[in-house]
Parts: sequence; structure tokens; C-alpha cells
Amino acid sequence: MRNRSLWLALVAFEAFAGIASAQDLALRFGPAETKVEFTLGDVLHTVHGTFQLARGEFRLDATGGKASGELAVDAASGASGNSTRDKRMATEILEAARFPEIVFRPDRVDGKVAPQGHSQVQVHGQFTIHGADHEMSIPADVDAAAGVYTATLKFTVPYQKWGMKNPSVLLLRVGDKVEIVVHAVGRAGT
Repeated sequence: MRNRSLWLALVAFEAFAGIASAQDLALRFGPAETKVEFTLGDVLHTVHGTFQLARGEFRLDATGGKASGELAVDAASGASGNSTRDKRMATEILEAARFPEIVFRPDRVDGKVAPQGHSQVQVHGQFTIHGADHEMSIPADVDAAAGVYTATLKFTVPYQKWGMKNPSVLLLRVGDKVEIVVHAVGRAGT
């Protein structure tokens, strides 16, 4: 009788664990732990900089791949180490006074996010910058351990094609695309 009770308890535990792993994943991303980097090439050198995450949350239906939430970046927070360039980027290129946030809103994930270890997935959604929405599919490398998910997302923003000014002046010619790398740290269940 005692072995049967133990066996039933183990079966119930395994069933519960299976149900729990199939539940939605909810993550909150901390601005202090998340880094948004940009790279813009020009003829003479390459400009590197960062933006600050304003807020971030992500929800994933583990069985269907449906996603929701948003990663919102403060458009005026761009920092490249040159205050004149940064001010021009915020006021003239991104027009941060009119469009204060750059936001990615996921709607689905292709692939499975493992609760432990490494996963590679595609995150689809709407990227809003300079007041316009753009559909994107972004590859993401995800590492999970003890409820902490670290994701690296890399993508290109063709800012000039999307209606923003090219900051080139006189002899300084920059590319028409910006490379973005997001290092996001999310905590489950918060």
C-alpha cells in the first residue's frame, strides 16, 4: 500500500511537471540588466553606442508559440560618446520629442524556448520607430537557468528607407543602415 502511494505521488508529480512546463512563460526585463547596442559605419570610422531600455516584458504561450509584450527603448537615450552627435541623433534623426520610444512588440515565436540550457528561435512582431510600424523577424539566442533567461537578438534597421534622415554631412558619409544587438536579461514569473 505504501509503495502504491509513493508510486501515485510520483506519477502525479510528473504529470504536474509536464503541465507546468507547458504553461505560459512570463518574463520581465530589467533596464539595468538589458543592453541595447548600435553600430553605424562611416567612411572614416565606425560609431558604436547604446540606448537605454525603458521597460520590457514578454509572454509566450509555450504550446502555440503566440507571444505578447514589448521591449521599449528611450529614443532620446542614445549615447555614442559624442554629445553633439547624440543630441543631433535624438533631435533631428529620431525626433525623440515627437517619437519618444522605439518599441518591439512580439506576436509569435518560431521554435521552442527551453526552460534550461540553450535555444535558438525566431521572434516575429512589430518594430515601431519614428512613428511607423515595421514587421520584423529577429533571430534570438536564448540561455535559460533557474528562471533567468538571457537573450541576444541581432537585427538591422534600414533607417533611411524607413523615412529617417541620413546624418551624413560634408565629407562624413555614413551607411544607411544601423546594426542593433540587444542583450536582454529576463526573469520568469515577475
